[in-house]
Amino acid sequence: METKNVMIVGVGGQGSLLASKLLGQLLLDAGYDVKVSEVHGMSQRGGSVVTYVRYGSRVASPIIDEGEADYIVSFELLEAARWLPYLKKGGRIVTNIQQVDPMPVITGAMNYPDHLVEKMRAAGAQVDALDCLSLAEQAGSAKAVNIVLMGRLSHYFDLPEEAWQKAMERVVPQKFLAMNRVAFDLGKNA
Repeated sequence: METKNVMIVGVGGQGSLLASKLLGQLLLDAGYDVKVSEVHGMSQRGGSVVTYVRYGSRVASPIIDEGEADYIVSFELLEAARWLPYLKKGGRIVTNIQQVDPMPVITGAMNYPDHLVEKMRAAGAQVDALDCLSLAEQAGSAKAVNIVLMGRLSHYFDLPEEAWQKAMERVVPQKFLAMNRVAFDLGKNA
């Protein structure tokens, strides 16, 4: 199988590292060679966090270059737009519609861009955008946005839901497992 590439992007503290761990475990369990690379910018200060997940028969490097991502999973709209050049032609963005103001917007130096979903679609991206924050809150915690996104991403993977559930059991702490199962289902079925 040719190598497939998934970028998970967001702002520090949103749970992108757990999402990449879940995706990596899922793909390892399915028998793929998997490489995961985490890039932490100023994550503790609300800066970008990017994780690369590459899988296939044999994966040599964990890094994804511009124009190579099959999927970009984004926790925040502006982050989805920021990483758009990495999406390959015909690639898909799965994004939360939540907006987290970056420092230039907070200080008033810039405005948060309008119509980002429409702009990404106009650039040729297939965009699956949903309100993951509301779904996570419905599941029991705003922190479950990451698992809502993984549930949504599961639509595009040819792996059974049981495989996702098994991987979740391995990476999510037991005390949060029931809530995260609800979050996964809400994202999958939204």
